[in-house]
Amino acid sequence: MKKQTIALTALAAAAIAGAASAEFALDDRYVDNDGDLIADIPENASEWVDPGTLVFAYTPVEDPAVYAEVWEGFLDHMAEVTGKNVQFFPVQSNAAQIEAMRAGRLHVAGFNTGSNPIAVACAGFRPFAMMAADDGSFGYEMEIITYPGSGIESVEDIRGQELTFTAETSNSGFKAPSAILKAEFDMAAGEDFDASFSGAHDNSILGVANQDYLAASVANSVKGRMLDRDVISDDQIEVVYQSQTFPTTGYGVAHNLTPALQEKIQEAFFGFDWEGTALAEEFGRNGEDQFIPITFQDDWAVIRTIDEANGVVYDCE
Repeated sequence: MKKQTIALTALAAAAIAGAASAEFALDDRYVDNDGDLIADIPENASEWVDPGTLVFAYTPVEDPAVYAEVWEGFLDHMAEVTGKNVQFFPVQSNAAQIEAMRAGRLHVAGFNTGSNPIAVACAGFRPFAMMAADDGSFGYEMEIITYPGSGIESVEDIRGQELTFTAETSNSGFKAPSAILKAEFDMAAGEDFDASFSGAHDNSILGVANQDYLAASVANSVKGRMLDRDVISDDQIEVVYQSQTFPTTGYGVAHNLTPALQEKIQEAFFGFDWEGTALAEEFGRNGEDQFIPITFQDDWAVIRTIDEANGVVYDCE
């Protein structure tokens, strides 16, 4: 089967030019006086939060139960560095994760690529880290996958058929493929093909592997981990499209944690020893073995541009 790799040239160029930045704005409850596109830490100390227990949630790209043990060693390390109790919060959806931080129930989180802008705009999320390989490289690609014998040999073959997305807040599961299909192939959901939603990347991948879904757009990082764990096998999946590389999950904190606590949390991320940990075993499947510093303004520019191309409005109400 033919595999297509087409870069988002127009969108990437717009991102480099900073086209998306002018459109991005935080909810009225947050302030960005330094112009870095994320909520400032409140100036008034009476607005700071210093919880006895830090609540952490990892983006629900797969069943949250899979990741409770994966993150356990890291969260023990964070507890030691911060002097706080740390609790893993198994969120079931991106919307629930964003709402939890907006409501003050979530303090530290990894938000997936597509929901980062919404979390920043609507929940006061301050991302500062991302997983990367030893050489500093990072990211994943969006893939459109199908199963052998499906009759789908190219993106154009999806016309008049059904494509399964994950969720509307997902970059690779909805936002990027929507922009790419429109820009590169003049195909729009509801007009040129039918769209369905699985709710999560593992659902989509399993659905295609079991031939319940004809085709799906997914993050290949999730697919790679599922292959490595023998949840699916190579002969169940075929790739008909692969995108440019996107930034992966962004890790950060709620904006109103005390400055000292925010510094301690960053220290926990950047000082974590990965060797021999469950985190290394799981994410090493993608070649990731460290946390590196990132900025939302620079590293998420292409994602904000995809949102702009899709007409996304960050409605925080």
